[in-house]
Amino acid sequence: MSPAFIFGILMTYFLVLVGISFLTSKGANNDTFYLGNKQSPWYLVAFGMIGASLSGITFISIPGWVGDASKQFGYMQMVLGYFVGYLVIAYVLMPLYYRMNVTSIYTYLQKRFGTEAHKIGAIYFLLSRITGASIRLLLVANVLQAFVFDEFNIPFEVTVFISISLIWVYTFKGGIKTIIWTDTLQTLFMLLSLGFTFWFLTSEIDFSASNGFIRTLAESEYSQLFFWEDWNGKYHFVKMFFGGMFIAIGMTGLDQDMMQKNLSCKNIKSAQTNMISFSIVLVFINFVFLVLGALLYIYASQQGIAVPEKSDLLFPQIALKSDIGIGIGILFLLGLIAAAYSSADSALTSLTTSVCVDFVDTEEKKTSKKRRQLIHVIMSVVLLITVIILNKTLDESAIWQLIWLAGFTYGPLIGLFFFGILTKLVLRAKWVVVACVLPPVFTYFINNWLGQIGFELGGSLIIVNSLLTFLLLFIISKKVKD
Repeated sequence: MSPAFIFGILMTYFLVLVGISFLTSKGANNDTFYLGNKQSPWYLVAFGMIGASLSGITFISIPGWVGDASKQFGYMQMVLGYFVGYLVIAYVLMPLYYRMNVTSIYTYLQKRFGTEAHKIGAIYFLLSRITGASIRLLLVANVLQAFVFDEFNIPFEVTVFISISLIWVYTFKGGIKTIIWTDTLQTLFMLLSLGFTFWFLTSEIDFSASNGFIRTLAESEYSQLFFWEDWNGKYHFVKMFFGGMFIAIGMTGLDQDMMQKNLSCKNIKSAQTNMISFSIVLVFINFVFLVLGALLYIYASQQGIAVPEKSDLLFPQIALKSDIGIGIGILFLLGLIAAAYSSADSALTSLTTSVCVDFVDTEEKKTSKKRRQLIHVIMSVVLLITVIILNKTLDESAIWQLIWLAGFTYGPLIGLFFFGILTKLVLRAKWVVVACVLPPVFTYFINNWLGQIGFELGGSLIIVNSLLTFLLLFIISKKVKD
């Protein structure tokens, strides 16, 4: 498949998204941009959230994860933890948000603890979402760079600029209302790509020697699901499961990006139905992506295809450079682009919303439409710079980079919110920032020290960070206001 053909698919897909933006942004105002005028059907939100949650990382990095003997299907341990976390979100956090009728979920911290907690919570979200969105964009930009733009001698920085500019064009006016519909289309393309690639591989791989697909998979070197043996390793079930639960609460329930979609539903019942439906489907789809990864490795072995040094590039290598067929290549591209945009577009919108609502708005002054659009441009530039920096500093698989960084940035948010929910104590305002900044620092040194004695926190790093934040908040708390 030629680079020019791939570029043509990218531009065609982009034009479709612009068309959707044009239809959904007529008469758009700030209420439309932030919450879609609270008219989003729950089933569209749920379906679109699948694509936003999976992103390009799941689409590429999860299949590549399987090839590591120390990982295999172990990611499902974390996915099962996600499911429990989603239940906490649906029945603890979302009723709180709807009862308070918030636009930014960090308004809760303002009302519960005051300005300091509100601002530090929003800052942690900005750090979390900027790094998370940048890692997702980096992964897809690397694929586009390797298979398209290198052929045209276009620098990586220009590739990233083009990717973010395309996202800005179709989100700057309609915001969350546009994203609800574009995410629905993008999730559909992602799932179609997954389904057809899965079908093709099962039809092409020779299963005869092992009596079929299931037995071949079970007897392969990629099939271990639960890891109980090595308590010191970061992939032990307990660390992955409970780490996954905390990560889901942080990255979904305490994340303006994900909650903004839920808050656009008509009422709490619709939002909860959306969350439960979404969580069940997500568990199944993650498992299918892991099975796809095993199939890709088996197919590469049978066809004599060299596995790339970076496992994240295995899927694109087979889809775009092997003899798998142009149909699967096109579906892969549509799925990849859909996965990238469905995550990055909502991230850009939620970052703009948080800056406007949490840092610019006051009770006396609401952000004007022009100022909101200027902030939208500024956040686009911030994403561009962050992606370029991360490209020069990160070297692990994208999924583990995301989990590791989330452990540092979402831990204080979990500590703050659940200190407010589980206690009736108030905080001494002048110490709030210190109590939220120190835990990630302590966690970093604890993680390094444990690593030196052979114990890896892995996914449980976010638990340590959250508990340290909770403890420090308790230390600076008081029963009644001064």
